[in-house]
Amino acid sequence: QVHLVESGGGLVQPGGSLRLSCAASGIHFSWYAMTWYRQPPGKERELVASITSDSSTNYADSVKGRFTISRDNAKNTAYLQMSTLKPEDTAVYYCYANPNFRGLSDYWGQGTQVTVSS
Repeated sequence: QVHLVESGGGLVQPGGSLRLSCAASGIHFSWYAMTWYRQPPGKERELVASITSDSSTNYADSVKGRFTISRDNAKNTAYLQMSTLKPEDTAVYYCYANPNFRGLSDYWGQGTQVTVSS
């Protein structure tokens, strides 16, 4: 059975930092691109950052220079280091595993809440 489990969310003051983790089990992790999405209150889900199997990265303009996505294939884990957090970063953050090969399923985590507030 496949699981994607996010952790590391919480309440942080503006300007602070958090590191989110997405631990995967039940999949061949290196066969998947990993993406972080977020859904702010009352808004649609949006892409935050993505990383391919060979660690090429892509970021939303709103987080460039503040967030860093990474992965550790040996630990089956993807990370999102978030710095200089702003209130508008408040959202539920989800990780998403997108397979490199046809015939494999994609998977979502359950989400972790990040609240940026003083």
